Amino acid sequence: MDLPKRRITRRELVTDNFHGTTVADPYRWLETDTDAEVQTWIDEQNADFEQYVGGFSARKQLNDRLKELWHYTKCGVPRYVAGKYYIWRQEGLQNQSVLYRLQNLQDTVGEVILDPNLLSEDGTVAVITQQFSQNGKYFAYGLSTAGSDWRVIHVMDLTTGETLPDTIEHVKFSQISWLPDESGFIYTRYPEQDGAVLEKKTLNAMVYLHMVGQPQSEDKLIHKDDAHPEWSFNVFVDDTEKWVFMSTWYNTMPINQLHYKPLDKLTDEKSPWVTIADNFDEEYDVVGVIDGFVYMSTHEKAPFGKIISRKLGETAVGEVQIIIPDSGKMLKWATVVNGYIMCGFLQDAVDNVHIYDKNGAMVKEITLPAPGTVTGYSGKHDREEFFLQFTSYLYPSAVFRYDFSGDDGSCWFEPKIDFPFDDYETVQEFYHSKDGTKIPMFITKAKKLQKDGNNPVLLYGYGGFMISMTPGFSVQSLAWLEKGGVYAVACLRGGSEYGEDWHRAGILEKKQNVFDDFIAAGEYLIEQKYTATKKLAIMGGSNGGLLTATCLTQRPELFGAVVVAVPVVDMLRYHLFTAGRLWTGEYGNAENAEHFPFMYKYSPLHNVKMNVVYPPTLIMTADTDDRVVPGQARKFAATLQAADGGNNPLLIRIEKSAGHGYGKPVSKFIDERADLYTFLLASLGEV
Repeated sequence: MDLPKRRITRRELVTDNFHGTTVADPYRWLETDTDAEVQTWIDEQNADFEQYVGGFSARKQLNDRLKELWHYTKCGVPRYVAGKYYIWRQEGLQNQSVLYRLQNLQDTVGEVILDPNLLSEDGTVAVITQQFSQNGKYFAYGLSTAGSDWRVIHVMDLTTGETLPDTIEHVKFSQISWLPDESGFIYTRYPEQDGAVLEKKTLNAMVYLHMVGQPQSEDKLIHKDDAHPEWSFNVFVDDTEKWVFMSTWYNTMPINQLHYKPLDKLTDEKSPWVTIADNFDEEYDVVGVIDGFVYMSTHEKAPFGKIISRKLGETAVGEVQIIIPDSGKMLKWATVVNGYIMCGFLQDAVDNVHIYDKNGAMVKEITLPAPGTVTGYSGKHDREEFFLQFTSYLYPSAVFRYDFSGDDGSCWFEPKIDFPFDDYETVQEFYHSKDGTKIPMFITKAKKLQKDGNNPVLLYGYGGFMISMTPGFSVQSLAWLEKGGVYAVACLRGGSEYGEDWHRAGILEKKQNVFDDFIAAGEYLIEQKYTATKKLAIMGGSNGGLLTATCLTQRPELFGAVVVAVPVVDMLRYHLFTAGRLWTGEYGNAENAEHFPFMYKYSPLHNVKMNVVYPPTLIMTADTDDRVVPGQARKFAATLQAADGGNNPLLIRIEKSAGHGYGKPVSKFIDERADLYTFLLASLGEV
């Protein structure tokens, strides 16, 4: 297929001085989303991408096949509210899931409560936060448009189905917590700001109490901290409805402050918040309250995590008691169900679930259907029944019901997909990184696969923010497997597969470990003859886009194709936009003289070299991504295209009316994945 003529993007003389080092930024003008010239550049680049992938018949074949595979029923975990069950269910190719109310668990149809598909013609309005009031009278939900992290909260009267006039704006990254009497809820918002969505700042957070039926302008301010504009707050009522907790955070590192007060003193300005932790030294997450004790998960002197408890009082908190000590397995999540503590652990990146009594004695281990991941759970602190959603690479997300009556669990929902799952398998293998660290990797492939070095392999990684790469089903991967492909996922440092130490071994000045881990994964797949360089593709998004972009600049000869999605690539300026400042604990800040050298050394945008032959590369972003702003991806594409010394396709695909990925409609996702696979198969010589 003929390539579009390589475009040369206009350069400007723009430089910055970082601690005595002059750094050029010739494409800074591409950061300005609203500029007419930038919009023209976007249209031209999209046209180049369309010209290339549009010439392959595989594109339509893949699109059609993805629609067939996607055409099945998906269902979330039921949530019990006041004698009814609520579920999110998605039928076939619906762009967004629909909220249903079931009278009982035998009700297979249910009543439609909220259908986001009716809120926009293109499916780009999505529910991204929600909370039912305790007695089931109201449902509060936050709507995002075009993939934005900003949301507008609305309230529905569940007894009438009426959407009330209540409209809560200027909200981002906020919980919704109802008062027990259902008169109102607590939320966090930011000041009203002028300008485009991508210019809005997440500073000066404020906690408010909204009373149902009143305008937002009359909401009561509960808490703010003018001395620390970078701090934000999550304030919530515990399930026993006696206490209100406030967690204070300022970046994505696992550290926070934690305070509380009696719920009946919530609006009493003279009633102080009682301190549980205020040093930002560790993370303290409230698991639940049992018999007047708050149970919390923490990594304090416990790199894999532990559960502690403290007695709650109106003016002071009791001494720490260790309930479940550090077991050497990563404590991933915990919740209180029926007065017991249910914990999800990771062992070699595979989930297992244990239940303990309030004193920490093990009651039972939940038997999961296969090595995989619990992706959702629901239960009540005072009900025996609970649900777990389970998935693995070849196990579509199913929902299991359990209770405390001795029942070992039963499958409540299992999707039906027309695919020969028995012909495929997932194996876990271990390899060694550059410094000798043993790294796990999941490899999903046909059982009859020949390890002859001639298989197209798609290697995925992330490596950051304590996010573990555990087994999970994605229907789009089935289309890749059908094409003879192998799907591999490396569990890199920077995640939490092996606790907080594993995470900290992949941040700040140790970030290079993550890139070394991923490069070693590619080398292992080649050494074991799963594939060869010309057949090896790598893919990652967001922090994973930083990963693949860096590996592209450090080892361009190792890969047959590279996908860089919604990426962080300008390590010197990323913190200046939208949520970027929250990531400085992970990456560092180039304005800090100690951080600049190690950030500049690997920053993908600043390490593209002239006249290097780069492998086929697809950069993917979206025009309204307000988490990782698309200007970074645009600058990287222009830099790569100008420097390349070869003739491989170096393209950028810029989705319109889409964000970072959350809430993306199915139609856009299928089109995107068909384009992606077409590009990869063409680059690896498979079409």
